[in-house]
Amino acid sequence: MKNTEETSVNAVSTQVKKEGEKKEVKEAEEEDEEEEEEEAEEEDEEEEGEEGEEEDEENTERKNEVMFFLKEHPKFNIRAVGVWYENTAGEVVGDVDTYFRHIMTGRRCESVRECLSGWHHSSTKNKNLWETLCQRIEELDGLEEIICTEESFGV
Repeated sequence: MKNTEETSVNAVSTQVKKEGEKKEVKEAEEEDEEEEEEEAEEEDEEEEGEEGEEEDEENTERKNEVMFFLKEHPKFNIRAVGVWYENTAGEVVGDVDTYFRHIMTGRRCESVRECLSGWHHSSTKNKNLWETLCQRIEELDGLEEIICTEESFGV
């Protein structure tokens, strides 16, 4: 009987050892998989971080305000604003946002004629001068470039 009990104990002991080894191997494989996933995630985050940093570092907001005026009557003037982003090479990134400022309130106006809305002209001569200024601004070639580069511009 003694031999049978020893054999049974040895068999159980061997079986427990095998199960323990299998468990250790399985845990080691799971740890390796987790480490690989974490490394892949870290690489992805580093790449995203580098791309984001490059965009942030390269793109700088620029703003310019220009005053358009009648050469023959400089007191008749309208202001326009340009806002854009440039990369480190000085190239424009995206679209340029241009708008005009209302002559009395300074609020944003999408068109040059909108700058005169709600304002009454004191005389027909003044009205004609304002209209002339608006028309000359509308007829300008390269208006966006002028708005982004000049401080004042006579028309």
